[in-house]
Amino acid sequence: MFHLNGRCIYLVGMMGSGKSTVGKILAEVLGYSFFDSDNLVEQAVGMSSVAQIFKIHSEAFFRENESNVLRDLSSMRRLVVATGGGAVIRPINWNYMKKGLSVWLEVPLDALAKRIAQVGTASRPLLEDLDQPSDDPYTAAFTKLSMLAEQRVEAYANADARVS
Repeated sequence: MFHLNGRCIYLVGMMGSGKSTVGKILAEVLGYSFFDSDNLVEQAVGMSSVAQIFKIHSEAFFRENESNVLRDLSSMRRLVVATGGGAVIRPINWNYMKKGLSVWLEVPLDALAKRIAQVGTASRPLLEDLDQPSDDPYTAAFTKLSMLAEQRVEAYANADARVS
């Protein structure tokens, strides 16, 4: 606690890795406030879900607003922030997160695929196109998550700490 000195903690990782769940617990333990950057983007653009933002606007529009949210949060103290799974792909976001401590929640892809297959893909815009009747939900999720992980693993590795 002393070493944090009020700095924010940014949780990064793939969708379904537990950033929001862990973030709420961590914030409570530390006496910090918790924010989910996806929820803040939804509020900022006046839409009810990330999936809706992707559909009506675009992923690029979402990412720009996500960067704005992270910029604003980076000027604050004593926050735990659950970032969106793709926040790490924009270098500007790392500039904001480096003002605090970033922690990569690394979860095996098979565990992520199981979690997502159980709850469905409706709230996961990058996985929405997986609802193919020919694929079982686990295999479809695992395939897409593998592709996303390959694109993002180097970016996640920029985090100050890794929790597997």
